[in-house]
Amino acid sequence: MASHRKPRTSVLTSPGGRRTAAGLTSAALASVTLLSQSADAAPRAPRPTIEEVKQQVDGLYRQAEVATQKYNAAKERADHQRTTVDGLLDAAAKRAQKMNDTRRELGTFASAQYRTGGMNPTAQLMLAKDPQQFFDRSHLMERLTSRQQQAVSDYQEQAAAAARQRAEAGRSLERLQTSQASLKASKQSVQQKLAEARQLLSRLTVQEKARLAELERKKEAAAKRKAEEEARRQQERERQQQHDSGTDGGGTAGGDTGGSTGGGGSTGGTQSTKAEKALAFARAQIGKPYVWGATGPSSYDCSGLTQAAWKAAGVDLPRTTWDQVKVGQRVATSDLHPGDLVFFFDDISHVGMYIGGGKMIHAPHPGADVREESIYYMPIYGSVRPG
Repeated sequence: MASHRKPRTSVLTSPGGRRTAAGLTSAALASVTLLSQSADAAPRAPRPTIEEVKQQVDGLYRQAEVATQKYNAAKERADHQRTTVDGLLDAAAKRAQKMNDTRRELGTFASAQYRTGGMNPTAQLMLAKDPQQFFDRSHLMERLTSRQQQAVSDYQEQAAAAARQRAEAGRSLERLQTSQASLKASKQSVQQKLAEARQLLSRLTVQEKARLAELERKKEAAAKRKAEEEARRQQERERQQQHDSGTDGGGTAGGDTGGSTGGGGSTGGTQSTKAEKALAFARAQIGKPYVWGATGPSSYDCSGLTQAAWKAAGVDLPRTTWDQVKVGQRVATSDLHPGDLVFFFDDISHVGMYIGGGKMIHAPHPGADVREESIYYMPIYGSVRPG
């Protein structure tokens, strides 16, 4: 007779005597599945918009320029300290040569005393053939003693001077090492910021890169329109001034190469000639790549370009934007003349050379070449007129 008993639920007995259902494995698997689904459902950080990417990249470029100016300043200090150390080492070498010469002279005196045996005057008188010979010998000894004393004094002075030079060389070496450490830190900072910018750009799709380029074109176009509007307003002000003064209102020839924002009159004289030479140099660099820390002739950073341009005109400018802004006469944006330096951002991390018509020549940032651009592309900090 077939059994009609219900199948019994299989149970496991734990070592402690507790009974566990055999279905525990299935429940555990279900729990794992739910946890996995919960993890997958965790919110992910939203992908940044193209506008946000552009803002981040621009910010990184600006931070890189700040670090570049720190690098330039540290390099200038390091170069100066290296020159100082080299000069001290050369002076120490010459001082050592003088000490060696003095030491040899002292050695000559010592050898002479050894050879004579240090005879007293009585013995020398007894050995002398006549009193005149003794007198001659005594006179010679007095002369030698005087020279010996002078040689000892010279040696002591040379030794003291050498000690001072060694101490100064040591301090200069310490300053050089400090400058080199700052140089290394600034270099690493620049490289890090540029690497971050490249990484952000590398993540963009083809469509996103096209959108980013379009945003850049729109920004450039807006800056250009602002420059043109300011140029027209300046020209109108100049015509009104000429009318009020009773002069002909023909304006100044030369268009964008004129002296003010709107292409007005130039400063004239020696200053104008220097500015023309600086501008001619800057124009000749258009198309060369921006390279941070570079001062030419094949590449430039922003302050390296302005420094080289004005050097071609016979004017020495400091290396960094922070120092260049302190040189020359401060001028208002509405009073700009060709050759004036225009500085940007509150941290004064960028500079360009004004060419007229609201435009400048500058070395923009890594990945870009020296070019003409509106001064209104970036927030203006202030302007100076070198020379």
